[in-house]
Amino acid sequence: MSGATLDRVQAPFGARAAPVVGRERHGAYTVLRCADPSGPRPQAGQFYMLMAAQRWGGGADERPYLPRAFSVLRAPADDHELHFLIEDVGPGTERLCELREDDELSLVGPLGIGFAPPTHGRTALLVGGGVGIAPLAIWQDQLEGDTVALLGFRDADHAAGCELLRDPQVATDDGSAGHHGLVTELLFEKLQDSSHAVVYACGPPPMLEAVRALCSERDVPAQLAMESGMACGYGACFGCVVPTTNGYIRLCVDGPVVEAARLHSALTPGAGH
Repeated sequence: MSGATLDRVQAPFGARAAPVVGRERHGAYTVLRCADPSGPRPQAGQFYMLMAAQRWGGGADERPYLPRAFSVLRAPADDHELHFLIEDVGPGTERLCELREDDELSLVGPLGIGFAPPTHGRTALLVGGGVGIAPLAIWQDQLEGDTVALLGFRDADHAAGCELLRDPQVATDDGSAGHHGLVTELLFEKLQDSSHAVVYACGPPPMLEAVRALCSERDVPAQLAMESGMACGYGACFGCVVPTTNGYIRLCVDGPVVEAARLHSALTPGAGH
């Protein structure tokens, strides 16, 4: 099944307020939990456009920032919460990481097309890098049975994010946690014994390109949750256009999940998705 053929969960029109109900630290990452009782439950791989309801700007005149696109980390079925994984890498994400209980997010979503379930007896194999682990956590929640997760991080501080998935295998660039090397090295080994897998991946573009190439060489299907600059989330600004084998697509409406076989390359400009 192609991710593009799924009936997406539609976002309510316009931005809505979502009070922050919790905040957790996992090494270098912050998990923000917000209440969204009026919004639908998202599909794994969909994303939201987030901004702080107050003080969303910088400089002497508090010039407003654009909203930031974030994959949903978790959406528990038994309540109305949404969880988002954030790393402080600039003024916008710094402001989001400052939020505490009773502060408010302004959000739009869920947006885009999420992951499609495995077919033809294939088993899911999750591959994530950095904040790209977010859509894999909710996908692992939604899939039935045990699901292997391979996660790559810069160092041990970032690898604390592995706590957000069940029983992951971890790689770090500096060897301070888990395998010393790239997560795609773990994937290479796993594919030696998993020819009936379907790979679900999210992470920085170079990692996704390595995943795409490995799966292409072995004729293993893969779905990539891709990153690109997003300013609107509705396809109006054309800021997230990427080339495919059949022309250009806008990741915010035709993705962010794209079948790897549709791509010549997964190298696209990264953004806080």
